Amino acid sequence: METLAPQNSGLKWLFLDLNSYFASVEQQDNPRLRGRPVAVVPMETDYTCAIAASVEAKMYGVKTGTMIHEAKRLCPPLICVLARHDAYVRYHHKVVAEVARHTPINKIWSIDELSSRLPPNKRNRDSAAALAARIREGIWKNVGAKINCSIGVAPNSFLAKVATDMMKPNGLVILEPGDLPGRLFDLDLIDLPGINTGILKRLRRNGISTVEQLWRTSPKHARRIWGSVGGERFWYNLHGYDLPDPVTSRSTIGHSRILDPELRRPESARLVARRLTLKAASRLRRENLFATRFYFTTRVIDGPRWGMEAHVQPAQDNFTFLEALDDLWARMLDECRPARLKKIAVGFLGLKESGDITPDLFDTPTRQSRRNDALSAVIDAVNEKYGAEALRLGVSPRTQAGYVGTKIAFSRVPDLAEFNE
Repeated sequence: METLAPQNSGLKWLFLDLNSYFASVEQQDNPRLRGRPVAVVPMETDYTCAIAASVEAKMYGVKTGTMIHEAKRLCPPLICVLARHDAYVRYHHKVVAEVARHTPINKIWSIDELSSRLPPNKRNRDSAAALAARIREGIWKNVGAKINCSIGVAPNSFLAKVATDMMKPNGLVILEPGDLPGRLFDLDLIDLPGINTGILKRLRRNGISTVEQLWRTSPKHARRIWGSVGGERFWYNLHGYDLPDPVTSRSTIGHSRILDPELRRPESARLVARRLTLKAASRLRRENLFATRFYFTTRVIDGPRWGMEAHVQPAQDNFTFLEALDDLWARMLDECRPARLKKIAVGFLGLKESGDITPDLFDTPTRQSRRNDALSAVIDAVNEKYGAEALRLGVSPRTQAGYVGTKIAFSRVPDLAEFNE
């Protein structure tokens, strides 16, 4: 079992959190939206939820996850804007480039969050505050006047992230070791990154309902509550210790989509599933990975969730996975007999690099498999040069957003290339 023995640290980390990011980009690109309550939505219907809300909309109680019919009740002047994930990725790269002009970036946490391990000469309150001011002013000048951020500085990236939530928008909070626990006790447990509803229930079952009570427990007790070393890591992070991030590896590549209302019948949904499969396969090839399992899942309206995997020889071409999708789709239709589908997801598991693949002694590449690989590579090259779907397999569905599959997920920023696949 892993043993943690960190040493307490000084003021080392800066964390930047872009405020109301998607909505801010929309206000930056469209001056008529500035100063007005805006909700960014995945589709034009009152029966979806806001994936982002502007500062003005939040003042009415609209936030991420609010259903649009409820958001309009809370905020009658609300303006709903269809999400443009490609624009948010482009602005993300501009922000990253600007921040890198002022301080090294150690980790991109998500589309709107990043952290920097401060250089030694910036590890004091005055220098850190001056650095934060330069970053904010640089973003306003070189990225956009409506792109705002909150910045936290602390002994570790965990507490620096906590600090960004203490003053929004455009806040700067510096937590030095001598400030702890201080303002942490004013927070609710659910405000701490990594405490979800499941962990919250475990804490309460163990008599811990406040941040102060969690602070005063022991690291071994935290490990028992979490049921893993993650609890002990959490305790040390909360107390200001600077721990290295655990090593992780890519385990899946996939795409999912809530279907537009006009694409929910099986014959239309199948076209979306094919398009998602082709986009995911393009990512697989771009990252030079092979998959040994393909999965397809769906949520049937007024019916069950359905999902299944298909095992394949290590592959990365379009045709292997389209064939696997066809097989799984037929099984889903036979078992569920759906009238309408709400959501579909496809993806690859069992990912391997080419050097990790051990060929089967009796399995040699066929002429067809070599042909499939070559055709897939040609499709990638044409689409990269001439734009998404310049060359395509079958009919592509038309969606409100104008593209299928590529969206920003929690902790993953799509490559700009994905919008041309």
